[in-house]
Amino acid sequence: MRHGDKINNLGRKHSHRTAMLANMACSLIESKRIFTTTAKAKALRVYVEPLLNRSKEDTTHSRRIVFSYLKSKEAVSTLFKDVAVKIGDRKGGYTRIIKTGNRLGDAAEMALIELVDFNEIYTSNKSAGAADKKAKTTRRSRATTKKAAPKADKAEGTDTAE
Repeated sequence: MRHGDKINNLGRKHSHRTAMLANMACSLIESKRIFTTTAKAKALRVYVEPLLNRSKEDTTHSRRIVFSYLKSKEAVSTLFKDVAVKIGDRKGGYTRIIKTGNRLGDAAEMALIELVDFNEIYTSNKSAGAADKKAKTTRRSRATTKKAAPKADKAEGTDTAE
């Protein structure tokens, strides 16, 4: 019976599952996005988000804790040098899972899991949207109509006086 068992075992024993998640987390940190099944992506998100949160504080203790999970010096150094700088102001939600359909061989649901701040498509659209909002808040068109309206009144006043 599996009463109260909330962990997704992914069809693996504990040691195999932790090794697989550590390898997937290293790949995600180094390449910023990986393509995997939806179940593994959801399990990886639970595994890697606390590590990303821990990387915001660059201390020896946090580096050792992250290394105990990842087992890769290169991934830890990339996490603390590159990734932590970009996610420093974000409070959570460091990863995004995009479902991509089913795999041809066994019809498994596939997904792309990526680090949110490293996707140029979404971040460039976000900055362009902010520029549009700034342009809309300047209200140049309204200011020009106010200036144009008094000139028209003066012109009409002179026409009526003649």
